[in-house]
Amino acid sequence: MKFLKFLFIGIFFGIVLVKSEAVSWYRIYEMFRFQSFHMYGIIGTAIATGILFLQISKKGIIKSIKGTYIFVPKKEKGFIKYIVGGTIFGLGWALIGACPGPMYILLGTGVYSMVIVIAAAILGTFVYGVLKDKLPH
Repeated sequence: MKFLKFLFIGIFFGIVLVKSEAVSWYRIYEMFRFQSFHMYGIIGTAIATGILFLQISKKGIIKSIKGTYIFVPKKEKGFIKYIVGGTIFGLGWALIGACPGPMYILLGTGVYSMVIVIAAAILGTFVYGVLKDKLPH
């Protein structure tokens, strides 16, 4: 029961993404072809909201679900790994037409081919976990 509110927030968020067409393959296609501002507006809003809430949580106004202060560890410096990782993520996003969050929303809307995509994403995460120590970081 404690986590029921998060389930409802997730359902509401999924409905908002579907109604705003953020999970539409055609909208994502338009974005990667620089034909429409629609997705850039949604992504920009998400970035601005993330920055705002991160700054508020750093001031101690917002706490975690357990009531503790939110701590964000510093990231290591590095340029190449972020460029390579972002490029791989972007290519996968362009190929599939969905980033990780909307994959589940699309499955919920009846796009059952997303089962293959979700299974591949889980397998890729598992393989990365196995090979992480052997990869140059």
